[in-house]
Amino acid sequence: MKIVITSPIFPPDLGGPATYVPSLATYLHDAGHDVTVVAFCSDPEPKGWPFKVVSVPRCWMPLRYAKDFFAVLRETKGADLLYINEHLAFHVALAGRLRGIPMVIRVCVDGTWEITHRLGWHDDPITEFIHKSYDWRIEWARRLQKLWWSWMKRIIAPSQFLKSVVVGHGMADQRVELIHNAYHGPLSYEPTREEARATLGLPADRVVLLSICRLMIWKGVDGIIRALARMPENHHLYVCGDGDELDNWTGVAEQLGIADRVHFLGNVAHADVMGWIRASDVFILNSSYEGLSHTLLEVMWMGLPAAVSAVCGNPELIEDRINGRTFGFQDVDGIYDAVTDLVENAEQRDVYVQRSLEKIKDFARDGIFDRTNRLFCGIAGKPVPTPRNTDAS
Repeated sequence: MKIVITSPIFPPDLGGPATYVPSLATYLHDAGHDVTVVAFCSDPEPKGWPFKVVSVPRCWMPLRYAKDFFAVLRETKGADLLYINEHLAFHVALAGRLRGIPMVIRVCVDGTWEITHRLGWHDDPITEFIHKSYDWRIEWARRLQKLWWSWMKRIIAPSQFLKSVVVGHGMADQRVELIHNAYHGPLSYEPTREEARATLGLPADRVVLLSICRLMIWKGVDGIIRALARMPENHHLYVCGDGDELDNWTGVAEQLGIADRVHFLGNVAHADVMGWIRASDVFILNSSYEGLSHTLLEVMWMGLPAAVSAVCGNPELIEDRINGRTFGFQDVDGIYDAVTDLVENAEQRDVYVQRSLEKIKDFARDGIFDRTNRLFCGIAGKPVPTPRNTDAS
């Protein structure tokens, strides 16, 4: 079966789709399918993948989307299924519709909410946005999103929360398939905590708090910084990621007099992120929106205790005082209490870690991707193929 997958990012660029799409595409290729990925990518010719990658260069946005449309239209000729992994999807959905092939979309965010929030048309969290009415601009965007969703044979939601969002927009429940995100990282990671810290040059007595996220307003790193200001001086925050709020959040740290304890690392290669996870004491995610965080899955798999905001998909992975700690978004007191608990109560922290390691088994790559593979074959009316003998290749 010929499958075309679209993505808004692809390695070496960082982000959830840049982890998920290559992982799934490799699995589908090994399962016996002919796979092509069309993606926005800073590398004009991505190499080293077992499947075909068509890179769409970053340029003036209207031209970029036009190039993406024609690339998808070209690559879907003779294809059996188009799998869309982006929230600004009208142009690629239109290409698939013109080809008359079955389409599936994976909804990792309410695109209408994210774009209109970034444009400043509202400042509501997604949990309020889905229940409110707005002016004609937002309502028009909602109708457009619902239009391309209506062209899909199935809509994949990676969390119960996101399924409720899609159904809340008027999509029939039976058309929305709950298939969780999977863990895509290494099954084992050899360096010990001490070795990882030595490699990164971290002092032995430093308490390392780690956050990994795009620096967008709804990621709430400023709340973590405010909580850090109340913690002992040997507590330092390290943030992997880049984005619009870097200058603002650097300013918050400077105003609080703790700029030397807040370290913005920029975009860190995924292989190096594993080292930061292993070297850290606590992972913190203070976001007002998460579908089902790939990073949080990695943190759980690597055995790092987590403190996360109790919003959207986060409680589906971390339950307060069961396998980690939760708090309200931007609740500085709650962040402080959660981190202090995880740092000071070693015995309870170890219990949380063991429970997370048990829970993460349900998010293993092969089982979740097998469901995706069988869904695609059923939609396209094709038999499940015989897997390739990758050992012999």
